[in-house]
Amino acid sequence: MATGFDLFTDRAIVAMRVNGELKDLAATVTDSDTVEAVEISSPDGLAILRHSAAHVAAQAVQSINPEAKLGIGPPVTDGFYYDFDVAEPFTPEDLKAIEKAMERIVRQGQRFVRRVVTEDEARTELADEPYKLELIGLKGGSAEGDDAMGADNESVEVGGAELTIYDNVDPKTGETVWKDLCRGPHLPSTRQIGNGFALTRLAAAYWRGSEKNKQLQRVYGTAWPTKDELRAYQSRLEEAAKRDHRKLGNELDLFSFPDEIGSGLAVFHPKGGIIRSEIEDYLRRQLIANEYELVNTPHITKKHLFETSQHLTWYKDGMFPPMHLDEETDAEGNITRQGQDYYLKPMNCPMHNLIFRARGRSYRELPLRLAEFGTVYRYEKSGTLSGLTRVRGLTQDDAHIYVTPDQVKDELARQLDFVLETLRGYGLDDFYLELSTKDPEKYVGADELWDEATETLRQVAVDSGLELVPDPGGAAFYGPKISVQARDAIGRTWQLSTVQLDFNQPELFELEYTAPDGTRQQPVMIHRALLGSIERFFAILLEHYAGAFPVWLAPTQVVAIPISDEHADYLAEVVRRLKKRGIRAELDDTSDRMQKKIRTHTKNKVPILLIAGADDTAAGSVSFRFRDGSQENGVAVDEAVERIVASVVSHQQVTTQGQL
Repeated sequence: MATGFDLFTDRAIVAMRVNGELKDLAATVTDSDTVEAVEISSPDGLAILRHSAAHVAAQAVQSINPEAKLGIGPPVTDGFYYDFDVAEPFTPEDLKAIEKAMERIVRQGQRFVRRVVTEDEARTELADEPYKLELIGLKGGSAEGDDAMGADNESVEVGGAELTIYDNVDPKTGETVWKDLCRGPHLPSTRQIGNGFALTRLAAAYWRGSEKNKQLQRVYGTAWPTKDELRAYQSRLEEAAKRDHRKLGNELDLFSFPDEIGSGLAVFHPKGGIIRSEIEDYLRRQLIANEYELVNTPHITKKHLFETSQHLTWYKDGMFPPMHLDEETDAEGNITRQGQDYYLKPMNCPMHNLIFRARGRSYRELPLRLAEFGTVYRYEKSGTLSGLTRVRGLTQDDAHIYVTPDQVKDELARQLDFVLETLRGYGLDDFYLELSTKDPEKYVGADELWDEATETLRQVAVDSGLELVPDPGGAAFYGPKISVQARDAIGRTWQLSTVQLDFNQPELFELEYTAPDGTRQQPVMIHRALLGSIERFFAILLEHYAGAFPVWLAPTQVVAIPISDEHADYLAEVVRRLKKRGIRAELDDTSDRMQKKIRTHTKNKVPILLIAGADDTAAGSVSFRFRDGSQENGVAVDEAVERIVASVVSHQQVTTQGQL
């Protein structure tokens, strides 16, 4: 059992992977086992740290309120939560008390000790915990019960082949001071949680994620290997709160979600509409430069189309209910014409397939690249909606490329290059790739086609030179995909572009082209979404730039501010010249004092302020004041106009030249 680590003395090691399975350090291993050390700073190590902290939080709650009933407590991204059934909702003061109790438990250095138990033993030991008993029942429900797992992270409790309980053991007395049903693994000791944890917020949550069940109280927290890492995370959260696109969208008057329209359905105000238009126009120029053909399809279609595409088989829960239309009746109410179900489209691909199939196609036309800014509708549960990042109505920058089998690899590489180059044009330049492979429970098509498609995508991803991260089971039902993950200005990761390979839709729609030898052949289909959705990408850019968009994207690019009223006409002429050149410029000739105008427009994140007084008027010049407070005085008007125009036009020229 050679590991290259001393598992039992290196405090950075918190667990081990034995023959590929995560286990506690106390687990028994043999010389024939393959053992790998799990460091606390690794993704698995952080999850174990946070899961252990969740247990300590639950123990702390029950030490304060013994009547609290335990739900579940899984690790999540950057932290953990634990759900409780309590008589009264938690308060911020309760949160402080729970955190203090956690600190005491951590200092005690209680040992996490794993025990395998039978179902009867578990029921006896946890007789006072009704939610745990329900989970035990699921575990005991054989295959049907196993299928029910995972609705809300239940597998952290009773996943795996056996039931286990973790005891928290006092190191001095050897007594079990607390216990929890849990799959594990855990840290060897609570002391290894250290001082890098904090409770962050409270929320309400339905048991097992279903509104049919009782609402519980959820305590959220975070845990990191060191106090410094905790503070760095808290600083990132503070910065993220300042950049929250919902907050900035309101402050900068960009968009809103009127109750009269409905949840998850945004309206863009004039300033937001300009930004959105610039985002789309830039991509539209890129599409045309890269030999795409622009198409447009309806928002609604007959049911049969989504039966053919199998969206109604695999994606029905994400679709809005059907509308039954076209039924006709006579005067007596007898049906004379049967009606049909229509659906709002959740995807554009079936309609693009119909465009391909509208006439005969030759191999000479391939690759055929069809692109659309297509608005789709998805029935997201109200609890999952989040500003512009999770909506019910969204516009996809969708494209579908039809190729011959021997064109697949080159086209995939071309699409990945196109995606990365375009994203860089928006100011994003820190990427890695994720390869999503087949979900064995949710896919169509032959296994050998999936294997071929997955290997082709893997090769293209590796050839890109970017880091490649696996995403087992994350593919859509029709094919594997590469996702471009982009890091923003404060280091957060967003999934943006996807490139998916699909051998199945062409078969379902009986798509064909005439090959060089005159035979009819089936094309391969590539799904490509570059921005994901315009709404979500808008939110990402808004947070990336903290509302301070570059000049070409800013809704108002220039505001002219006269020092006094007699200089307004002079600046009005400068504004007129800028507008004539396509610049979004305004004159602020309100009665506010100049300094107040400067503060107002700086707060509104206008990139360029032009200021003029008597000296500038006499010299035919203006003074620049930039968003960061810097200033440049006495710039000739002609030069000022050209510099401003160049700052906008250069973005278009660079991206266009890059495709020649």
